[in-house]
Amino acid sequence: LAAWVFYGLSAYEKPSQFERVVQAFIFTLAVQFFVSLFGIIYPFEKFDGDKGANFTIYIETVVSVVFAFLVGFSFAVIANKDWIHKILRKLNLTEQTSYPSEWFGVLTTQKTYIVLHLHDERRLYGWPKEWPQTSEKGHFLIIQASWIEENGQEIYLGDKGVDGILIAVSEVKWVEFIGGIEKNG
Repeated sequence: LAAWVFYGLSAYEKPSQFERVVQAFIFTLAVQFFVSLFGIIYPFEKFDGDKGANFTIYIETVVSVVFAFLVGFSFAVIANKDWIHKILRKLNLTEQTSYPSEWFGVLTTQKTYIVLHLHDERRLYGWPKEWPQTSEKGHFLIIQASWIEENGQEIYLGDKGVDGILIAVSEVKWVEFIGGIEKNG
């Protein structure tokens, strides 16, 4: 359950079957740790009253499900916000990020207008509202879009009633960030 929440809320692709088993084991340990801690603070038997052991198992199951959601959600937030790797970079222990790829990390952290250079030599300027998780598949949704002509003149698509334009990543040769790339992020 924790892994399902994690993969549902992050850009990570599901790993191989073996890696999934290892991750399930790690998530299970984390959930069981928090359930045990909860059981020490609020003993499950005190919820029983006169209902017996079956009620204790029911409460423990409900608490496990709640903690599974919380653990999966927490891991997703930590990965999506790059919190652990950010601290490790400040300590000069790594140069890595927690993002699943450089592509995703740059597009996630750079809040700026971009120019998509297309294979057919056209250029599209605008704000990336959505972008693909990988450089191999998916689409860009560009809003406030303008085509840039060879002479540098912009043709603003909003004047033509266009709210946004969807471009397949397979059509993009490279991405230009307007305003620069953040340093030591």
